Amino acid sequence: MEVSPTLPAWVAILTSVLVLLGAALTLIGTIGLVRLNNFYSRVHPPTLGTTLGIGCVLLASMLYFSVVKQRLVVHEVLIAIFVTITTPVTLMLLVSAALRRDWAIGDPSVPVPPGLPEEAERPEPLPESDQPTS
Repeated sequence: MEVSPTLPAWVAILTSVLVLLGAALTLIGTIGLVRLNNFYSRVHPPTLGTTLGIGCVLLASMLYFSVVKQRLVVHEVLIAIFVTITTPVTLMLLVSAALRRDWAIGDPSVPVPPGLPEEAERPEPLPESDQPTS
């Protein structure tokens, strides 16, 4: 990629700041994934890091290429829409599947499903050999 010799300094600085901010947000999400102690806590930080981090990088890309090509470049909007829609949906599906699995094996740390009273009888835990490995 060629850097335009006529690129204004404010564009270069703002683009750099947005890319670094996006990288930092993604790194924070990654650190949250590694540091938190259970699955339900771990799925949230990467989701936020991905959505916010990619948003900053896409804004930087839109700004840079709009100035270099001297026209509005909005291809990145499609990427942002796709990521913004798919990331939370993926999070909800993963958490829903994990909750159902943990409920089925009788994990006492999992909350009671909606619609059942708190004193609902939990199923018997699966035998040790049938339980999924983490």
